[in-house]
Amino acid sequence: MHKKHESCKEKQNGQLYRIGMFAQMNHITIKTLRFYEEQGLLAPACVDGENGYRYYSMDQMAQLHQITALKQAGFTLGDIKKLKQGEDETAFLKRKKTELLAQIAELAGQIAVIEGYLAGGEASLDAPVLVRTIPAVIAATAKARIESYDDLFELMPAMGAEMERLGCRCASPEYCFTHYLEPGYKEENILIETCEAVTEKKQDSDIVTFQDFPEIQAACIFHKGSYHEFSRSYAAVLHFIEENGYEICGNIRERYIDGVWNKDTEEEWLSEIQIPVRKIK
Repeated sequence: MHKKHESCKEKQNGQLYRIGMFAQMNHITIKTLRFYEEQGLLAPACVDGENGYRYYSMDQMAQLHQITALKQAGFTLGDIKKLKQGEDETAFLKRKKTELLAQIAELAGQIAVIEGYLAGGEASLDAPVLVRTIPAVIAATAKARIESYDDLFELMPAMGAEMERLGCRCASPEYCFTHYLEPGYKEENILIETCEAVTEKKQDSDIVTFQDFPEIQAACIFHKGSYHEFSRSYAAVLHFIEENGYEICGNIRERYIDGVWNKDTEEEWLSEIQIPVRKIK
């Protein structure tokens, strides 16, 4: 809906400028002025009823400059129209500021990933650190205290057999991970919890129990190769957490994607380190 134009015969106060001159004075195109008129943002001060010439007044320069400034601040023409129609200006500006700060935070995260590539050299392109959401899951779990990390996968066959006996169905996509339940790094006597996502809970047994794991935000990095080389990937993800204003807020997960059960060599093993994090306020 367009504003009805005032006749130039009715408007006699103040200097009027034809659209071409007004466009030149404000370093803007005639096409843009016509578009603003169509959008209901800036109508001519008057229109000559005989020839259709559009005229603008000097005080309309301030309106035009406001539109230009708001566009530079990231406002859409739809936003500007709402402001002109009377929406609360302070609340609108605060909301836009919040949106821009969120965009800045997202861009800062993208820059951090690029900086990680640059700092780590070309090889780091294979394993960037990403902060992503890990969905909530139901998991069959088995706790054990192992003598060394080499004993970890000796637990898997017994756990798998018990899950089969209980009638478990693994979730799709598959999600198998291990928690380390005691703080700090230990070389021996390690308390772990192995978890396998399932479609539903079954009756707990002496070997397997069932838990709900809530959705988490985690800093994640993929690791290709032997588990004995995990320290390199841990160093990268922990450095990312520290440099980007995060703190650890839960048990670290090691997710196993490919391993001895389906690959011929350690070089083909694929794992993912997932560290629950939150932004430091």
